[in-house]
Amino acid sequence: MPAGLLTKQLFTQNRELSWLKFNDRVLQEAMCDEVPLYEKLKFISIFTSNLDEFFMIRVGGLFDLSIANECNIDNKTGMTPKEQLQEIYRAVSPLYRKKDMLFFEVISKLRENSIFHLTIKDLTADELKYIKEYFKSYILPIISPLIVDELHPFPFVANKQIHIAAQLQSKKKTVLGLIPMPSTLPSVIFLPGDDIRYIQTAEIIYEYAEAIFETYEVKDKRLFCVTRNADINPDDEAFDENEDFRNKMKQLIKKRKRLAVVRLETDHILGDWLQDTLSGKFSIKPEQIFVSRSPFSLEYVFALAGRLTDEQKKRLCYKPFSPQLVLGDGNDSGKKDDMLLFYPYESMKPFLDILRKAANDDSVLSIKITIYRLSKNAKLIEYLCQAAENGKEVIVLIELRARFDEQNNIDWSERLEQAGCTIIYGFDEFKVHSKICLITKRERGKLKYITQIGTGNYNEETAKLYTDLSLITENQEIGADAAAFFKNMAMSNLGGVYRHLWVAPNSLKTQLINLIKEEMEKGEDGRIVMKVNSVTDIDVINQLKAASCAGVKITLLVRGICCLLPGVPDFTENITVISIVGRFLEHSRIYSFGTGENQRLFISSADIMTRNMQKRVEVACPIFSEAVKAKINHIIEVMLYDTIKARELKADGTYERIKNASGKINSQEIFIEEAMKNAKVQASGKKNFVYKMFKKTIDRLYEKLNSNG
Repeated sequence: MPAGLLTKQLFTQNRELSWLKFNDRVLQEAMCDEVPLYEKLKFISIFTSNLDEFFMIRVGGLFDLSIANECNIDNKTGMTPKEQLQEIYRAVSPLYRKKDMLFFEVISKLRENSIFHLTIKDLTADELKYIKEYFKSYILPIISPLIVDELHPFPFVANKQIHIAAQLQSKKKTVLGLIPMPSTLPSVIFLPGDDIRYIQTAEIIYEYAEAIFETYEVKDKRLFCVTRNADINPDDEAFDENEDFRNKMKQLIKKRKRLAVVRLETDHILGDWLQDTLSGKFSIKPEQIFVSRSPFSLEYVFALAGRLTDEQKKRLCYKPFSPQLVLGDGNDSGKKDDMLLFYPYESMKPFLDILRKAANDDSVLSIKITIYRLSKNAKLIEYLCQAAENGKEVIVLIELRARFDEQNNIDWSERLEQAGCTIIYGFDEFKVHSKICLITKRERGKLKYITQIGTGNYNEETAKLYTDLSLITENQEIGADAAAFFKNMAMSNLGGVYRHLWVAPNSLKTQLINLIKEEMEKGEDGRIVMKVNSVTDIDVINQLKAASCAGVKITLLVRGICCLLPGVPDFTENITVISIVGRFLEHSRIYSFGTGENQRLFISSADIMTRNMQKRVEVACPIFSEAVKAKINHIIEVMLYDTIKARELKADGTYERIKNASGKINSQEIFIEEAMKNAKVQASGKKNFVYKMFKKTIDRLYEKLNSNG
């Protein structure tokens, strides 16, 4: 056992290994009977892209630490960076084998539905003739084969670009041959005919490698691609103090493409000569080489949807669903109440409509907003630009360091600036991850605030795929806090004091821990429920452990990483951790303390991670509206009834399906059903539909779970 492991706490686990277990749960969706066949293929694709990003960022960061600071010890397990890397490599290899098994199982079943993932050997005579002509006409003219020897240096190999490596023999010597697959080529070639029949472009190039290296004997050949460290950190770079931050980010994006190799993927086990040669060129060890019999990238999978017939879609895809348009939460008291939008079940349109109207409303003085991620075609940008062009003050705090969205945000910042918006980039050492928008109006000589605070980004595309909450409120005290927030951001003041909002890095973590302590004082009557994406912060973990020891009942809905191990006697035996992975990505963050009239409920942009609470600007907002509280509590309650997509984290770090469940309940399907009923009933003009529907849903779920007595 490595010496570092001796300091491991009994109720915590390593962050990276916990993440790999999450990605395994993504992969497990391809094994579930209730998941349609084409959707299974999409989950395999998501698993693959997730793993790519994990190596680029998390493994890349550990790789840097292992070189620069071996004393950087994981505070959950006591492992050094090198020890963590070794554990990661050991954990990843079985996941590759599992992915390959599921991929070939799924594509085999898709053949029964007239969808054929082909190899060269599978082609008919006519198809082979078509591919030969395609190769000669469209591929061969643009490929650039290379020979590596003393006169031809080893070239730069781009991140995730597929190559063919060949061991070439001439009369005098053995040399390395490389064929990079041009990025201008499609990843798959679709063949003529009524069925969906396609072959990987890389396999075509691989097949004709001998013809490409016609003056050499090809002794061995393999497909491969490398993954490079992409964990760039602007704070570590030396730039002129007066240099524009946008230009700084443009330089860093270019640098990311050339960072060190952290993984090599091949389609088969490498021969000794190729392995020694490639390992030497990329400075990697054998444990960093992974065999993927399935394609290195499965991005093409999402394009297949456009080729499916209506009949295939019915058999192979989820039942179509579009976010429903809702107008409010059904409060008929005569008092205007807050609105809570629940994405992707409910549409973002009401919020976008508010922005659109504000852009053209003479009473609106200003619109202020923080932006982290946006879609490629964003109506939100259109409305902000329109507001600025109409003479309103528009202040946009845009985070240029949103990982892998840097260029998109740079482009949007330039567009906003051209329209007359004031652009703020945030802070040198703190990313701005909050999701807050403030509209300021003057009505009857008085200022009036409309504030929107959310758990997810203003991305109109991911709002159809991620579950998030978006609160729209006319509470003037929250509006005053939001106004103070934007004033502080403009002056680079992270130490602002707010009446209701929790704002990281100054107060969010402290407030969170204080409310945990308040529940501890109640002993066995204490109740804590949190729904987040990740739990890694050791201070909060230790406080939750202390609350558990005091008898507080704690339920954590954690989609991804959870470094806290529940159910450990004398430590976390009063803590339950549930993870739900399904059709939509669970993304909302909810903090609940106490029950009934004494419940204190918050939504937030922050996960329980040190980076969120100490290195980012995040916002948590209290929920005052009884209607909104009821809606959020209902969301939590339904998720805790889930028996299909829910997995429970055990004390040993493994996840298990919910046991002893007689009813089959999928919380996301319940929310789809409710949203459609909501929209229909609301369109009829009826009131109080939310409360009646909530009660009917819970009664029905209770009956299903107890149907076997």
